[in-house]
Amino acid sequence: MKQFIKQGATLLDDAANKVSPIEQLSIHGDFSLAEAYAIQKELIDKRLLRSVHLSGIKLGFTSKAKMEQVGVNELIWGHLTNNMNIANKAALDFSRFIRPRAEPEIAFQLSQDVDQMTFPVNPLECISGIAVAIEVIDSRYKNFKFKLEDIVADNCSSAAYVIGAWHSPKTTVNNLDITMSQNDNLVQSGNSNAILGNPLASLEKGLMLARQNNVPLKKGMIILAGAATPSIYLNQGDHISVTAEHLGQVELNVI
Repeated sequence: MKQFIKQGATLLDDAANKVSPIEQLSIHGDFSLAEAYAIQKELIDKRLLRSVHLSGIKLGFTSKAKMEQVGVNELIWGHLTNNMNIANKAALDFSRFIRPRAEPEIAFQLSQDVDQMTFPVNPLECISGIAVAIEVIDSRYKNFKFKLEDIVADNCSSAAYVIGAWHSPKTTVNNLDITMSQNDNLVQSGNSNAILGNPLASLEKGLMLARQNNVPLKKGMIILAGAATPSIYLNQGDHISVTAEHLGQVELNVI
């Protein structure tokens, strides 16, 4: 299994670097969720050797709509790295991705290091800001087909993220209307409560998962709480904007 984990990580790393999709890993045989996370870690370790660093974590499948869209029913998590970060209103190079999608998110920024020694912790006491965000996901598998374990191994399809203006950690995040527009056309609308009933519950879950998996979260790191609506496909020339009540707007241009 150790060899399979290393080979799986290498295949996924090459697929992303070459912008060339592969068959899902599970066609070579079933593997467990724990083994999928081991592949994910091996994949991230490869990237960390290339002068990138961790910038946070993201949660996936935190909404019923997202679960139904991809046919799974379990929350998952992945790593974020600094080279995934795109400035608000900046350009995303379409050629870097296989078949990218965008989804509206709520982002939290940590005000302190959070590790084994700081638990238990009140989630609201360890964040310095809240923002509306866009996550860009991009599966490295052909035809966007996969099992849950395949998604986890592929770092939960993480590809890029854009963060809007930061707001006070006291800003309300529950029951916020959220919309996503593509070229000024409204394409998705939802509510922040679609994220585990309240994005703060997702924040708490993310902190717990990081602790359970010995992932040290550092001051300034980001936690993406999960999608509030189903994702949309991106195309060259697109202008994407996401607006969240009380949190303003975040934008992305696809070139």
